Amino acid sequence: MTAVVTTGVGGYDRLVVSQVPVPVPGDGEVLVRVLAAGMNNTEINTRLGWYSSSVTAGTNDASENVAGDASTRPDGGWNAVTPFPLIQGADCCGRIVAVGSGGDESVLGARVLVRPCMRTQGFSSWDTIWLGSDVDGAFAQFVAVPAHEVFPVDCDWSDAELATVPCAYGTAENMVRRAGITAGARVLVTGASGGVGSAVVQLAKRRGAHVVGMAGDAKQDQVRALGADEVIGRSDPLGVLGADSVDVVIDNVAGPGFPAMLGLLRRGGTYVSSGAIGGPVVELDMRTFYLKDLTLIGCTAWDEEVFPDVVSYIERGEVRPLLAQVFPLERIAAAQRAFLDRAHVGNFVLVPPGPES
Repeated sequence: MTAVVTTGVGGYDRLVVSQVPVPVPGDGEVLVRVLAAGMNNTEINTRLGWYSSSVTAGTNDASENVAGDASTRPDGGWNAVTPFPLIQGADCCGRIVAVGSGGDESVLGARVLVRPCMRTQGFSSWDTIWLGSDVDGAFAQFVAVPAHEVFPVDCDWSDAELATVPCAYGTAENMVRRAGITAGARVLVTGASGGVGSAVVQLAKRRGAHVVGMAGDAKQDQVRALGADEVIGRSDPLGVLGADSVDVVIDNVAGPGFPAMLGLLRRGGTYVSSGAIGGPVVELDMRTFYLKDLTLIGCTAWDEEVFPDVVSYIERGEVRPLLAQVFPLERIAAAQRAFLDRAHVGNFVLVPPGPES
């Protein structure tokens, strides 16, 4: 089959379009033909070794200064060492085409989404593996995954639209859920035009929150169209909104703007994050943190209800996809370059060649 194999830490030359064997599903697994694969910061960050403590720049800056191999950033993956060579791709929309020995053949032919965050020891443990970061993922014509991680979806969305969902909406729902957002809460969403941010806007609104989106000038109308009650620019949020003006901040940007986020929170407020594309090292005044009785929540492992709930929202028409652009799988380098330009709203999707190719 055709796959993009990431050979190690480095630049776009590490993305190699290759012919590799079709995986064979083992006991408890299914083989999924990939119809479309979403693209995220995760894949870029893993290729850059960005999760290493040696990297202090944001994703865009780090992408201009990569070199070396996996040994130069041994802690550069989600769970320490990334198992290069690796087929990346956390977001998979596909069809089940085979089941492992003794598997339930009634699922054959079902169109499914794959849950990329897998709790390997069950939901009583924080241990996870991630599709495309710890095990081979969806940047290929086929992928083998545990049968309990595939979720049939009954909707009229296209394959590419469904591929925008798993990582972005799962991550967003996990943060919204952990924050305990309820009707009437005033919620600030940074990076509101991105894949996760745009999902947070929709998911917070479906809970009845008053959503303030932060986005660049060119994207503000699109963020309003998602349901944001207010949209502000990226400069001087404290000056625009005022101190102690929001209940929850959901922030995947971090970087130099982090101190203002805590200043915006009311006493007893909550700050939630699952990323730091603007820079992972931030300035924290502990007095702001403890004197305001703030709660800071980090989110990586998804709660059990998260992904089934996201699928139900799709089937009930409570959220909508934000498909920014579709690329053939073999043009992944061009797609990642365009992604890092940050001129889009929503998600990019890669489409592999058909099974006859």
